[in-house]
Amino acid sequence: MMCDKKDQMDFQRQTEKTETGVLLSSLIAPAFGEMHRMILEQGGEYVLKGGRGSGKSSFISIEMWLTLLRHPDMHGVVLRRVGNTLRSSVFAQLQWAAQTLGIGPMCRFTLSPAEAVYEPTGQKILFFGMDDAGKLKSLKVPFGYPGALWFEELDQFEEEQVRSVEQSVLRGKGPFYCFKSFNPPPLEQHWANRWARSSRPGRKIHHSDYTQMPPNWLGEKFLDDAHFLERENPRAYRQEYLGIPAGLGDNVFDNIAAQKIDEREIRRFDRILSGVDWGFYPDPWAFNRVYYDAARRTLYIFCELTCYKTVNRQTAQKIKELGVGPKEQITADSAEPKSVEDYREWGLFCRGAAKGPGSVGYSFHWLQGLRRIVIDPDRCPDTLKEFLEYRYDRGKDGTVLPGYPDRNNHHIDAVRYATEPVWGRRGNQ
Repeated sequence: MMCDKKDQMDFQRQTEKTETGVLLSSLIAPAFGEMHRMILEQGGEYVLKGGRGSGKSSFISIEMWLTLLRHPDMHGVVLRRVGNTLRSSVFAQLQWAAQTLGIGPMCRFTLSPAEAVYEPTGQKILFFGMDDAGKLKSLKVPFGYPGALWFEELDQFEEEQVRSVEQSVLRGKGPFYCFKSFNPPPLEQHWANRWARSSRPGRKIHHSDYTQMPPNWLGEKFLDDAHFLERENPRAYRQEYLGIPAGLGDNVFDNIAAQKIDEREIRRFDRILSGVDWGFYPDPWAFNRVYYDAARRTLYIFCELTCYKTVNRQTAQKIKELGVGPKEQITADSAEPKSVEDYREWGLFCRGAAKGPGSVGYSFHWLQGLRRIVIDPDRCPDTLKEFLEYRYDRGKDGTVLPGYPDRNNHHIDAVRYATEPVWGRRGNQ
């Protein structure tokens, strides 16, 4: 569905003209309105991911100029993994943004050196490829400091390169604005996908796709191509146009939604189920609390604990500290009956999973058949990682093998045990 007209009108009423006298709502899609307001208020790390036509690069190119206009002592640095891709991508994008903002006649662009100069103040935007990263170590600006940094196509960099550049470029008191944009790679295991799922102070993450852009910005040909691929190859459409990692066809779970679950929603859950997968080291002990909405065939996973080298008494205490009372059922791996008994002695309502022939496959089929498995990325990062990255094995010839690999699935097992009272009943497959 395309961006809502009411949202666009609301955004237009809330925005003012930029420093250059251009109405901002004519330049920035409503989908980016909240992020624009955050950038106005404070520096930080702004991560924009999405598919084709999602508007993220256009938005960042505009924000780069607006940020420099607000901070006349600041300069910008723009990076691509390979230098020979600069001219046709970010260099051209920032030329477009300057013209769109009405400052084009006041900007001088050169390719040798690759830079853009805002002539009224002398501020610069410098362009670098990481194949010539040595120049960044001796980066000099005529005055002030480099405070606006943009990594375009973040996934093409190495994680260590990104850290090194930030440490080299963003020094001093600031404020600093670090923009990172990319189309998520197919594999959830890719470092950029993992990194964009993690939260840290000052990091804001935004996902957009073409359906949130005004249709006239994209054109009829673009929309026709997107609709054709949606019909012909839904997985490729999700990857290319929606910017959702679609894997290589061997994902076990295609129904995962990373979504915040707030306290008010949790208080409405009328029957919470808990599960434990025993472990010590190197395998962890894993615990999860979940809620199953049968009417919507949706599972909510909102709590996790992951412990290494922690004895039963300590893990039991951790569970109690979460507010798990003596009436909340905990289903645990029955391979350790003594651990189950320990929990009972310490006041927890714990029982061993029934398991039985075919129970592994049955529980996986049930989870795969749900409409959605909603996992809170802040409360349950380890669980989200396991579900997103869990894949079928492949044979030597590349074919997908049947069965479910028994590795890196500790929270998956805890969730399977927790939901056994649901999927274990007849008629729930």
